[in-house]
Amino acid sequence: MAADGGTKAVVAALLANSGIAVLKLFAWLLTGASSLLAESIHSVADAGNQVLLLVGGRRAKQEATPEHPFGYGRERYIYSFIVAIVLFSVGGLFALYEAYHKFDEVQAGHENQLVESGFAWVAIAVLLGAIVMETLSFRTAITESNKIRGDAGWVEFIRRAKSPELPVILLEDLAALLGLTFALAGVGLTLVTGNGYWDVVGTAAIGVLLVSVAIVLALETKSLLLGESASPEAQHRIRVALESTPGIERVIHMKTLHLGPEELLVAVKAGVTREASAAQAAATINAAERGVREAEPTAQMIYIEPDIYFADHVPDVRPGPPSPAGH
Repeated sequence: MAADGGTKAVVAALLANSGIAVLKLFAWLLTGASSLLAESIHSVADAGNQVLLLVGGRRAKQEATPEHPFGYGRERYIYSFIVAIVLFSVGGLFALYEAYHKFDEVQAGHENQLVESGFAWVAIAVLLGAIVMETLSFRTAITESNKIRGDAGWVEFIRRAKSPELPVILLEDLAALLGLTFALAGVGLTLVTGNGYWDVVGTAAIGVLLVSVAIVLALETKSLLLGESASPEAQHRIRVALESTPGIERVIHMKTLHLGPEELLVAVKAGVTREASAAQAAATINAAERGVREAEPTAQMIYIEPDIYFADHVPDVRPGPPSPAGH
């Protein structure tokens, strides 16, 4: 992995969000700006999410047990999915509720606390400082991601990455920077115009942004939870290693499944020579396993079934449901 790089990015984001959350809450108490409250809760949710990612990474390192023979690698996917739920509910929905609540206050003609407080400069200073801190966190996430994304574009990297931490942090930091920009615009325009509706617009924009990012995260993490195959490059390396093993004539079927970001299950039906004895077939399979592990280190569990290939070999498809009794 990027396990170390992912952890570094998570810790950087946790430190940034914890400090930012305190500053935003302080500024909100002084100014009453709706955008600041929405951003405060956003930062609290983000900090909690980073704790969840660290917990998931730690739990994923547990040794396999008889009850869980394939280990706990998917803990990282589960906690990343929880992150998406927290971001959606605590961050996005709260911001939308706060925008609705503030809209009612403005319509009712309540005093604009942001304008009247005399601490408007605090709101601006805190938001600018938060943008600087989030930018540093975002830069760390980009630097760590660049170490593993290769030639892939950013969208492809987020969609194809098997390690969830870096894509989560990238999207969270991007959302945080955009949210701060919306908050700064809402607060600034409210101060310039004296119209509280701008604060409402900034808050609503933050809510829509967080809900959108949460949905993207949920969809991508759901795919990992369901079980994704190895990347095309990894599958090619495994197939080449198998077919270059003396005694294996062809790969009849091959399926791969990520049990975790760095744990790959490989199941293969390999065609061996017809003249091979049982001992020779066993030696061939053992050699093939060694070759696969060398070619693809993430292949932690390898199951190879020797077979004889025939032109009319039954395709490897999922069997249909059993026929009802009597039919």
